[in-house]
Amino acid sequence: MKVDPSIETPLFVQIAESIEDDVFTGVYGEGDRVPSTNEVAALFGINPHTVLKGMNLLVDEGIIYKRRGMGMYVSDGALAAIRAKRQAAFAERYVDALVAEARKLGMTKEQVLALVEKGLGHE
Repeated sequence: MKVDPSIETPLFVQIAESIEDDVFTGVYGEGDRVPSTNEVAALFGINPHTVLKGMNLLVDEGIIYKRRGMGMYVSDGALAAIRAKRQAAFAERYVDALVAEARKLGMTKEQVLALVEKGLGHE
Protein backbone atom coordinates (compact mmCIF):
# COMPACT_ATOMS: atom_id res chain seq x y z
CA MET A 1 0.00 0.00 0.00
CA LYS A 2 1.34 3.43 -0.88
CA VAL A 3 0.21 6.97 -0.17
CA ASP A 4 2.04 10.16 -1.09
CA PRO A 5 0.78 13.34 0.61
CA SER A 6 2.96 15.49 -1.68
CA ILE A 7 0.89 14.81 -4.83
CA GLU A 8 -2.37 16.52 -5.77
CA THR A 9 -4.55 13.40 -5.62
CA PRO A 10 -6.53 13.49 -2.36
CA LEU A 11 -5.35 11.02 0.27
CA PHE A 12 -8.69 9.20 0.43
CA VAL A 13 -8.53 8.59 -3.33
CA GLN A 14 -4.94 7.35 -3.05
CA ILE A 15 -6.00 4.95 -0.31
CA ALA A 16 -8.87 3.60 -2.41
CA GLU A 17 -6.62 3.23 -5.46
CA SER A 18 -3.91 1.54 -3.43
CA ILE A 19 -6.25 -1.03 -1.90
CA GLU A 20 -7.86 -1.59 -5.30
CA ASP A 21 -4.43 -2.16 -6.83
CA ASP A 22 -3.55 -4.60 -4.04
CA VAL A 23 -6.70 -6.58 -4.84
CA PHE A 24 -5.95 -6.45 -8.56
CA THR A 25 -2.38 -7.68 -8.12
CA GLY A 26 -3.35 -10.45 -5.72
CA VAL A 27 -2.07 -9.03 -2.45
CA TYR A 28 -5.63 -9.48 -1.19
CA GLY A 29 -7.86 -12.17 -2.63
CA GLU A 30 -11.62 -12.36 -2.64
CA GLY A 31 -12.78 -12.97 0.92
CA ASP A 32 -9.54 -11.69 2.47
CA ARG A 33 -9.62 -9.08 5.19
CA VAL A 34 -8.01 -5.76 4.25
CA PRO A 35 -6.24 -3.61 6.84
CA SER A 36 -8.58 -1.75 9.16
CA THR A 37 -9.18 1.96 8.99
CA ASN A 38 -7.13 2.43 12.16
CA GLU A 39 -4.29 0.25 10.89
CA VAL A 40 -4.00 2.25 7.67
CA ALA A 41 -4.33 5.55 9.54
CA ALA A 42 -1.54 4.56 11.93
CA LEU A 43 0.67 3.29 9.11
CA PHE A 44 0.57 6.62 7.25
CA GLY A 45 -0.06 8.95 10.20
CA ILE A 46 -3.32 10.25 8.76
CA ASN A 47 -6.81 10.79 10.09
CA PRO A 48 -8.92 7.60 10.31
CA HIS A 49 -11.86 9.48 8.76
CA THR A 50 -9.76 10.12 5.66
CA VAL A 51 -9.02 6.40 5.41
CA LEU A 52 -12.68 5.53 5.95
CA LYS A 53 -13.68 7.91 3.16
CA GLY A 54 -11.34 6.06 0.79
CA MET A 55 -12.57 2.67 1.89
CA ASN A 56 -16.17 3.77 1.47
CA LEU A 57 -15.41 4.53 -2.19
CA LEU A 58 -14.52 0.85 -2.59
CA VAL A 59 -17.59 -0.23 -0.63
CA ASP A 60 -19.76 1.88 -2.97
CA GLU A 61 -18.12 0.16 -5.97
CA GLY A 62 -18.64 -3.30 -4.47
CA ILE A 63 -14.90 -3.99 -4.23
CA ILE A 64 -14.90 -4.43 -0.46
CA TYR A 65 -17.64 -4.88 2.12
CA LYS A 66 -17.99 -4.25 5.83
CA ARG A 67 -18.58 -6.99 8.36
CA ARG A 68 -19.84 -5.29 11.48
CA GLY A 69 -17.26 -5.60 14.23
CA MET A 70 -14.97 -7.68 12.01
CA GLY A 71 -13.53 -5.21 9.49
CA MET A 72 -13.45 -4.84 5.73
CA TYR A 73 -13.20 -7.77 3.34
CA VAL A 74 -12.68 -8.17 -0.40
CA SER A 75 -15.99 -8.87 -2.13
CA ASP A 76 -16.65 -11.88 -4.34
CA GLY A 77 -16.28 -10.70 -7.93
CA ALA A 78 -14.01 -7.79 -6.93
CA LEU A 79 -11.24 -8.79 -9.31
CA ALA A 80 -13.61 -8.99 -12.28
CA ALA A 81 -15.15 -5.63 -11.33
CA ILE A 82 -11.73 -3.98 -11.11
CA ARG A 83 -10.66 -5.52 -14.42
CA ALA A 84 -13.82 -4.24 -16.14
CA LYS A 85 -13.36 -0.78 -14.63
CA ARG A 86 -9.72 -0.64 -15.74
CA GLN A 87 -10.51 -1.89 -19.23
CA ALA A 88 -13.13 0.83 -19.64
CA ALA A 89 -10.66 3.44 -18.37
CA PHE A 90 -7.99 2.07 -20.72
CA ALA A 91 -10.34 2.37 -23.69
CA GLU A 92 -11.33 5.89 -22.76
CA ARG A 93 -7.84 7.10 -21.96
CA TYR A 94 -5.76 5.39 -24.64
CA VAL A 95 -7.83 3.79 -27.37
CA ASP A 96 -10.16 6.73 -27.90
CA ALA A 97 -7.18 9.08 -28.00
CA LEU A 98 -5.33 6.76 -30.40
CA VAL A 99 -8.29 6.59 -32.76
CA ALA A 100 -8.82 10.36 -32.64
CA GLU A 101 -5.17 11.05 -33.44
CA ALA A 102 -5.12 8.43 -36.21
CA ARG A 103 -8.12 10.12 -37.81
CA LYS A 104 -6.37 13.49 -37.67
CA LEU A 105 -3.38 11.89 -39.39
CA GLY A 106 -5.59 10.33 -42.06
CA MET A 107 -4.52 6.81 -41.13
CA THR A 108 -6.50 3.79 -42.22
CA LYS A 109 -7.79 1.13 -39.87
CA GLU A 110 -5.22 -1.27 -41.29
CA GLN A 111 -2.36 1.15 -40.60
CA VAL A 112 -3.47 1.63 -37.00
CA LEU A 113 -3.86 -2.11 -36.45
CA ALA A 114 -0.43 -2.73 -37.95
CA LEU A 115 1.10 -0.25 -35.51
CA VAL A 116 -0.67 -1.88 -32.56
CA GLU A 117 0.46 -5.34 -33.67
CA LYS A 118 4.02 -4.08 -34.06
CA GLY A 119 3.82 -2.56 -30.58
CA LEU A 120 2.66 -5.90 -29.19
CA GLY A 121 5.57 -7.64 -30.88
CA HIS A 122 3.62 -9.22 -33.75
CA GLU A 123 5.19 -8.22 -37.03
